[in-house]
Amino acid sequence: MNIKQAKEYIRNTVDLYLKKDSYGEYRIPVVRQRPVFLLGAPGVGKTAIMEQIAQELGIALVSYSMTHHTRQSALGLPFIEEKEFGGMKYQVSEYTMSEIIASIYDVMRESGIREGILFLDEINCVSETLAPSMLQFLQYKVFGRHKVPEGWVIVTAGNPPEYNKSVRDFDVVTMDRLKVLEVEADYGVWKEYAGNQGIHNVITSYLELKKEHFYKIETTVKGRSYVTARGWEDLSQILSLYEEEGLAVDETLVGQYLRNERIVKEFTAYYDLYNKYKKNYQVEEILAGAVPEEALVRARAASFDERLSLLSMLMDRMLGEIRDRTEKANYLNDLLIPLKALRSLAEKGGDMAVVADALERQAEGKRKTADSLRRANALSDSDWRKHRRVTAFLEQAKKALYIGDAATAAEAFEEVKKKFETEVSEMKAETAVTKARLHGLFAFVEEAFEEGNEMLILVTELTVNTAGARFIAMFGCEDYQRHNESLRLSERQENLMQEIEKLVL
Repeated sequence: MNIKQAKEYIRNTVDLYLKKDSYGEYRIPVVRQRPVFLLGAPGVGKTAIMEQIAQELGIALVSYSMTHHTRQSALGLPFIEEKEFGGMKYQVSEYTMSEIIASIYDVMRESGIREGILFLDEINCVSETLAPSMLQFLQYKVFGRHKVPEGWVIVTAGNPPEYNKSVRDFDVVTMDRLKVLEVEADYGVWKEYAGNQGIHNVITSYLELKKEHFYKIETTVKGRSYVTARGWEDLSQILSLYEEEGLAVDETLVGQYLRNERIVKEFTAYYDLYNKYKKNYQVEEILAGAVPEEALVRARAASFDERLSLLSMLMDRMLGEIRDRTEKANYLNDLLIPLKALRSLAEKGGDMAVVADALERQAEGKRKTADSLRRANALSDSDWRKHRRVTAFLEQAKKALYIGDAATAAEAFEEVKKKFETEVSEMKAETAVTKARLHGLFAFVEEAFEEGNEMLILVTELTVNTAGARFIAMFGCEDYQRHNESLRLSERQENLMQEIEKLVL
């Protein structure tokens, strides 16, 4: 199966393991909750999906790589304990709590979240001294003398032996206590992930042309060569920073992330060609609806590879804007909840300090919630940014009250309301500009490529990209609807558009 299918399967498993009966007991007893064993090549995204599952279920996540553990750190350190029975004193060996188990209690204490996933990576590479203890752990959730707390589901992962010389085969007794999922690299699934994560457009453009280069591990005369999904994602981040600083990208840099000489050469050459396309095609003018004639002529005569690269550049610029707009809309919708509570408080009367104090409490509560979720690895990057923006608004609104003229609670709320309405107006104005640029993109593709594959690619990318689909559902796009009659977002679109209309205090 691919990593997306594995994620759905694990998510369902965790969800079912955490279901309780009417007495508050877990429906599946702990001893029958088989740990999941995710078996797949390195760098396919095993750790990433665990973070996503925890965030989606609102539970905590504790991750460990078992190759970093000795018997002592995993099971605990011995110490001498003195006991007494029948008037006789004697000494016995006890053990401190396992570092792994202790980290679970730390997360529960710091976050307040009592259920979660314990993710142990490279479990089939444990040291020889630790291996005998794994069977007890996998069946009874016990490390040393300490149990994994109830409500914590164990998910493990490992690499097949052909990828790692340290791998030891589990015997039948051990395997019989696991739910084994074998995962393979799948570019189509990763591409969807890449679009939502903002992976550098030059990478997805290149891989559209060279899908066979997405994941490659082979043995050559010079040793093992490999290209993984992790490598592409890490390369994406460094490329963006290099471009920000105006630094030259060469084979030496690319080769630090892609360990295959031929792919390094081909990607670096494509990167140079991609930047050449950027100069030849005036992307901003195209999106603004003022398409230079030479750009139109060149696009019509271009090869499919060049057309695909051009479309990718346009989509990259467009989706970046769309992500910003949807994040701002999400933040304003989230902000509406504390502000409505603030309005109710202000209606009861009092002076300005009543509203200022309430803003401070709301900001502090929001900050604590975000910090707790983040410590538990249960908060996505986009939600983290949203929490920070809401907190910043509440803090700034409070400061503004102390330098303003508001005296009563009602006047203070009106000041906060004006600040909120200003941000809503700005969001709507920015959205109108983005919609116009999206129309410019559709108009260009229609004029340059008519109803060819390029239009199909454009519509498909907007459909599968989370931010793109949400933007269209929130704000509409006549061009998209016209070219995608069979994939209308009707009911969902109406609901999301109503959310925007409700941004009124």
